[in-house]
Amino acid sequence: MSARPSPVSQPITVRRALARDARRLTRLVRGSGAYEGKYAAAVAGYRVGPDYIEAHRVFVAVGADEHGGRVLGFYSLILDPPELDLLFVADEAQGRGIGRLLVAHMKSEARAAGLDRVKVVSHLPAADFYHRVGAVRTGTARANPPAVPWDRPEFEFRVSSE
Repeated sequence: MSARPSPVSQPITVRRALARDARRLTRLVRGSGAYEGKYAAAVAGYRVGPDYIEAHRVFVAVGADEHGGRVLGFYSLILDPPELDLLFVADEAQGRGIGRLLVAHMKSEARAAGLDRVKVVSHLPAADFYHRVGAVRTGTARANPPAVPWDRPEFEFRVSSE
């Protein structure tokens, strides 16, 4: 019996999210291990709906598999004001460069849209990731109870004109 390769060992592509991806993206957000315990309330009722996907630049990282592609992560770029609104990588796919791939794609999209910087209000457990992929700490977003009862670090990606 041969071992089946994991989805992340297959080629990964980034494509624009479609309305039909909404349920998968919502499950990815709500099931994220980064939002367990005291953070669970922040995503308990969160929904990435088809309307959100159509209104924003939402992109998914898809791994090739026998089912035609599995969503391994996604991000959402808002252009005005420039902000990385969401970035999630499936728990089982973390540590394999997918987050870094999504950030590089986001910066490319931002550059193409004429942006020179993109703000990120980080979830506390993700702060080190943003720092490692080149975001610069710019401040602190204050708590917003009841949904987010803790302060969060703010970062900024500087987008070069390359």
